[in-house]
Amino acid sequence: MKERIFSFLLYTISLLPFWVLYRISDFLFVLIYYVFGYRKKVVMENLRNSFPEKSATELKQIAKRFFRFFPDIIVETIKGYSVSRGELLKRVEITNPEEINRHFEQGRGVLCVTAHYTNWELGIHRLSLLTALPRLIIYKPLSSASFGSILNKIRTRFGVTMVPMKQILRHLVKLKGKPHISVFVADQTPGYQDSDYFTNFLGQETLVFTGTERIAKSMDLPVVFCTIRRKKRRGYYSVEFVTLVEDPKKCADKEIIEKHTAFTEKIIREDPAYWLWSHRRWKRKRRS
Repeated sequence: MKERIFSFLLYTISLLPFWVLYRISDFLFVLIYYVFGYRKKVVMENLRNSFPEKSATELKQIAKRFFRFFPDIIVETIKGYSVSRGELLKRVEITNPEEINRHFEQGRGVLCVTAHYTNWELGIHRLSLLTALPRLIIYKPLSSASFGSILNKIRTRFGVTMVPMKQILRHLVKLKGKPHISVFVADQTPGYQDSDYFTNFLGQETLVFTGTERIAKSMDLPVVFCTIRRKKRRGYYSVEFVTLVEDPKKCADKEIIEKHTAFTEKIIREDPAYWLWSHRRWKRKRRS
């Protein structure tokens, strides 16, 4: 019952026009940043460790820009509950769809890697409209099953299939040799039971998922990075595809992981304010 009420409330809010939602976002920014100081210590610690070369003033500016943008992610994600196809196409532009389509034309599926950068939720919606071929979104289930259920309901509005990480291989086996796209948000924090591989990410030893490489090699899928950048106009984004790996079976061990991790860092360094700095990304330490 509570889930239904919350879902109905979010849907009702989503019916508000964008300009009203952005006024709500402005108010949320004041609450999050000035009143409650939501995860300020986490954000500043992450920024200091990632950019030791930057001054305290520069880091505070990045942090404030992050907190200013963070409520936009919230209201735009809620808007995804009812946003029209036309509005979505207008607001999220794919600059080079041919980079994905060429793999489809070769009869191949695609493993699309992205990150928690700008608004990945709107990006999922836009990718849903890219093709009518099977579209899988690989996700890590949330600790709150009710909220996860509502979020997945929003994400699947335009026909994608949500697949928990541990079930992805059984889905991909059915699609082997057929054009499709699987999207993996690869900058999440794995549990120790999910990975034991550490690499350097933003100057820090970081535990990373290895599933992207295993999937790419076992299913022979090219690895394409999906970069979602924010345009100058609020609520508008561009999506660019870059193929990082054409032939995964020719890659050395952990090469694919290193490639998409390095590319994620490159995107973050271009404009750090739009990555999810409130996430406790480095909470896993190497066990002695």
